[in-house]
Parts: sequence; structure tokens; C-alpha cells
Amino acid sequence: MKNLTPVALAAAMACASIAAHAQTATTSSSTDTTLQAVKVTASADASAEGLSPAYAGGQVARGGRAGILGTKDNMETPFSITAYTNELIQDKQAKSVGDVLQNDPSVRVARGFGNFQESYFIRGYLLGSDDIAYNGLYSLLPRQYIATELFERVEVLRGASTFLTGANPNEGGPGGSINLLPKRAPNEPLTRVTAGVASGGQYTLSTDVARRFGPDQSTGVRVNLAGRTGGTAVDDEKGKLGLAAVGVDWRGDNVRLSADLGWQDNRLDRTRTNVAFDGVTVMPSAPDNKTNWAQPWSYSNERDVFGTVRGEWDVNEHVTAWAAAGMRRTKEANVLGNLTVTNGSTGEGNFYRFDNTREDKVTTGEIGARGKFVTGPVKHEVVTAVSQFQLEKKNAYVMDFFNRIPTNLYDPVQTPLPPVSGTAFRGNDLANPWLNGVTRLDSVALGDTLSMLDDTLQVTLGIRHQSFETTDIPYGSQTGTTTKSSRNSPAVAAIYKLDKQVSLYANYVEALAQGKTAPLTSTGGPVTNGGQTLDPYVSRQKEIGAKFDAGNIGGTLAIFSSSRPRAAGVDPQLYFKNDGKEVNEGVEVTAFGKPLRSVSVLGGVTWLDAKQKDTNAGTFDGKRTIGVPEFMANVGAQWDLPYVRNLSLDGRLVYTGSVFADSANTLKVPAWTRFDAGVRYIVAVQENPVTLRLRVDNVFDKDYWASSGGYPDNGYLAAGNPRTISLSASVDF
Repeated sequence: MKNLTPVALAAAMACASIAAHAQTATTSSSTDTTLQAVKVTASADASAEGLSPAYAGGQVARGGRAGILGTKDNMETPFSITAYTNELIQDKQAKSVGDVLQNDPSVRVARGFGNFQESYFIRGYLLGSDDIAYNGLYSLLPRQYIATELFERVEVLRGASTFLTGANPNEGGPGGSINLLPKRAPNEPLTRVTAGVASGGQYTLSTDVARRFGPDQSTGVRVNLAGRTGGTAVDDEKGKLGLAAVGVDWRGDNVRLSADLGWQDNRLDRTRTNVAFDGVTVMPSAPDNKTNWAQPWSYSNERDVFGTVRGEWDVNEHVTAWAAAGMRRTKEANVLGNLTVTNGSTGEGNFYRFDNTREDKVTTGEIGARGKFVTGPVKHEVVTAVSQFQLEKKNAYVMDFFNRIPTNLYDPVQTPLPPVSGTAFRGNDLANPWLNGVTRLDSVALGDTLSMLDDTLQVTLGIRHQSFETTDIPYGSQTGTTTKSSRNSPAVAAIYKLDKQVSLYANYVEALAQGKTAPLTSTGGPVTNGGQTLDPYVSRQKEIGAKFDAGNIGGTLAIFSSSRPRAAGVDPQLYFKNDGKEVNEGVEVTAFGKPLRSVSVLGGVTWLDAKQKDTNAGTFDGKRTIGVPEFMANVGAQWDLPYVRNLSLDGRLVYTGSVFADSANTLKVPAWTRFDAGVRYIVAVQENPVTLRLRVDNVFDKDYWASSGGYPDNGYLAAGNPRTISLSASVDF
């Protein structure tokens, strides 16, 4: 509780006084009325299907977008998809995509390579936040961190999905894809103001306003503004966020249009870094979770402007065509001093200064059509789509690799900003970074879903031809080397509905992703081919499963096997390359819904057997893959108290098994368990509903390593956050 600042306590008292005022201001009859949290039912986006309705309990939706196949009900989709709702986002006070995915038993949140990018292990494979899709288009939202005010839902499609969604433009994809749905104006007017405070003195203020206009209220506008500032539960860590987004939609008799424009400015000061290893033979124990080994002068700033437009046209009753386009412009700058531990027993280590600037220019688009027809007893739904993606990235850096300054994981040494030495490595101009890479993806997809036996059996056949064109421009040069490659990625899937409650499914799908980019440096020194992009990755997945839906409680069982090339890191000549492959086999069980009138559940378990195979000279064959646990479990429940109206309690238990931090499996990261809890109370103030939320993450203040991975054979540990208390109040006018 010591991290809850006096201002937070004052805010708590203010919220309590609001509740007391509301209780005294209402009449005796109104106090007996059970208030409901205001649920925003968004209108259809530029799609005939619209937003999939929420399932019982309101935490997940009944279905989600299966790529170019469109929005599908879970019981009619031969893939494993979960769509987390905005109601869950608000009640868990989630601030990022990673916070939302803490509820998923097949996903674990990690830290990406370099700065402070969120990454996600899905079925044991990493997906970076710059490989997230926004309304079906890749890499439009901020590359490092995506605030929850920007989206309505988080959809997770587990498993390979190149036919459905296209190849990932960066390095992720074999384990699954993430699609974020934009906010749309609901059918009823919305004006919501939310204020909050969290441990460390982090203050939040946001507004969410939406209206519909015109004949039949065909035009909708939704505006979101948000700001955060202050510290965190980690010592001396600070951040500042500014955000603005506008979403517009229009719906006619046979045409639907939508557009989004957004801006986000995210600034991090002295954010705790990952922990790398150099010559470590003993796994360092997790430090006190509040300890901050980041240097006082370190920072990372990112500013993004992005937009997207989408339209859909019902050509006739059998054919619908669509088109979508988007862009992102990003500027990043940072000065870092990341910690490398050299003695796991004592925590001794060092850091060096690394400055970096980057500018991204993303343009992407897709056109497609779906048509329905019948041949004898078989119904067909044919889909075709053409997509294009292009990323131009400018980069510059100064890396003072040989000027290492000693520090300690457990007793950090704070130093003034060191001047750049004469031995520092330099690439391009920090003030004006040059173009050093262009990635272009083009694809054509064709699929057919055949429905037979009175629609009890559906078979989907599809293929996508994907081409890559990558230009790598060495630092200090104006010209580069272009490589081209292409591949056909097939998909075969089937689902059979035993009855209204049980469906069986199977699929074979391939994934294709941009090859990994060689880092500039490793613990041994600068990488020989730093910045070079490796050949595209091809992954293959086989999956069988079952789905259950009893109306108020549902779930899935999935058994899968997948493989992908292994990025081995650097060899003795400091050359980055692929080596062997990673093979992941697993079982997933999920459950969701409202089995009792006052109880909602969400969670599941995942077993994973993730092994390395065909490595150089068999050195690591049979060893577990870095950062992937054998067992994960999430158990969440919400209880609407029957004897205290409008009061709900929720709890979430997250368990992650032990993982390894090196390919040889000599450095074992212990398993960890975390418990989170929350309270929601709804009152009326002058007939306006006010929702008060109090949340405590990591209730027992456990010290633990939350993840390992992000870079081969380098530890790349991320520490779990301390106990964090969040308090917010939302008023709907």
C-alpha cells in the first residue's frame, strides 16, 4: 500500500463520497433498483456482419473475424478464435494489448528486442506488437505500445493464418495473429468521462463521445481523447501518454463506409530494461520487484499518426465487394543503457550507452469479394482478395559498445550520462536518419467454403500466393541489396456440427512471415550482418479440436502441432543466421460464460512441448525452446454479489511454468503464480450512472521473472511488476 500516493487516497475518498451522495440523493425506490454498467453496443463497421455479439458474461464475443472469411460464429469456424470485449478491458482496467491478453491461457506477454515493445508468445511463438492488425490491416497502430483507448476489441486467432490474414510483415505469425477492432458510434448517444490513479502516482483522464446523425441515424462519429502521466509502482519509473482518435462510419442500403484517424505520443523515462546475459552460468534470482536498474538519463519516445478507410458494397444479393487502405507515420528516439549481467550469483553486470532514432512509413491496402452460389446439394461461399503492404524504415544509431560501465542487478549504480567515446560505432545521422530498409508484400488469395449435409459439415479450401521484396541498405550507404521470394500458402479446414451444442473441427494451415532481422550487436560484439533480413519463415500447423456452447457456458479443446525455422543467433564469427527448427506440440482448453446467474468465468489451460530440432551438429536437439513453458493456466471469475446491489468482485489466477533462458537449457527461470483482484460498484449521481473500479494486480507482491525470450541465447529477462493498485471512476452523461 505504500505505493498508493496521498493523492490516490484522496481520490478514493472522493469516490466514496460520490457513492455516499448517490445513496442519499436517490429515493427509497431507486435504491432497490439494480443498476447496470452502461454497455456500448457498437453499430456495424463497414461489414454486413457487424460486431459479433457478446457471449453470456460479457467478457468475450460469440465469434470473431476469420481474416478474409469475415466475422464468424465460433461454432461455425474451424479455427480457434477468442474476441475480448471492451467490457472486459474496462473492468480489468487494462491499459495495453498485453494487459488484455493476461486473460488468455495460450498467450504470455514478453518484451520485444531493443526498446520497450510488447511481444506475445502465442502457442510458444513470438508475435511483436508491430505485427498486430487493425481492422484487418497489418502494422497500422503504434509499433511499440498500443493504448486500449484506441480499440473496441482484441481478437486472437490461434495458429497459423497466412491464407486468412496474409503474411506477417515482420517476424511473427506461426502461433497466431491479433486483430484490434476500432471503436464505432453505438446506436445510443454516449458521453463518458473516466478519471483514474494508480500506484506510483500515475494519473489518467479520458473522454469517449459518440453520436449518430442523419436519416435513420446512418452516420456515426466517435471521438476518444486520453492522457496519462506520472510514475509507476517501479521505483523512479515514469511515463506520459497523449492520445486522440476519431472513428466515422456511414451505412446505406447496400453500401457501408468507415474511417479512422489517430494520434499517439508515448514517452517513457527511466523505464526498467530487459536483462541480458554474458557468460552467466547461474540463473540470477528475481530482484525486488520495485528495483529499477535503468539509468536516470534513459528514455524512449514514440509518436505515431495513423489512419484507415474501409468500404463494403453489396453488388447484389449474392456478391459483396470490399476495399480497405491504411497508413502509419512513426518517429522514435531513445537513449538506453540496458543491463547485461555477467555474474548470476552476485548480479554484477554492466551497461553501455546506445542512442537510436527511427522513422517508419507504412502504406497498406486490400480489395476483395465474396460470393455465394449452389451446385446441387453443396452451397459455396467463394472469397478472393488482393493485398499490398509496404514499410519504409529510416534508422540511425550510436553504440558505445566498448565503453562499458559497471552496475549491479540487485544494487544498481546510477551514473551521469556518459559522453560518447571515440570507439563508438555509428550508423547514419541521429538527427536525420537515412533510409535503411524497405519491405514490400503482395498477395492474392482464393478460397471456397463448401456447406453440405444441411450445413452440418463445412469444408474450407484456400490458397494465398505471397511475394516478398526486401531491400537492405547498409548504414552509411544510399544503395542496398534487394531480394525477392514468393510462396503459395495453402489451407484446408473442416468443421462438423454434431448438434447445436458441439462442433468438431480440424485444419492444416501454413504461416509465412518476414525473416528475422539481424540485431546490430550481441554480447560478443557488433554482429557481422547486423540489420540484414533473413529469408522468409515458412511454418506448418496441424490442428484438431472441439467446441462446446450451452448458451450460458462455452469452451474449446484444441490439439495442435506446428513448426518453424529457428533463429539461432550469432555464430563464433558473430554472424546471425537460422539454425534448425522449433517444433511445438500442445493442447489448449478454454472456458468462458456465465454458468450461474451471478457468476461469470473466463480462463483455461495450455500444455506445450516446445523443442529444438535439427540444430547445428545436433547441439541443442531435444532441448526446450527459449521462453516457452510446458504448462500455463488462467482462472478468472466474477461474482455479482446478490446481497449488495450493483457490487461485483473479480479474481484472476495466472500460472506460468518454468522456462529456459538459453538454448542449452542450463539457465532455468522458475515458474510463477500471480493473483489479481478487482471490485466494481455502480451508483447513480443525479440520474447519471457512475462506475467505480478498484483493482490490485499482483496482490501478494511477488518477485518473479515474467518472461524470457525476444533474443536467442541472451537471457532477455523481463521482471514482473510490483503490486499495482488502480482506482478509476467513469461517469456516463
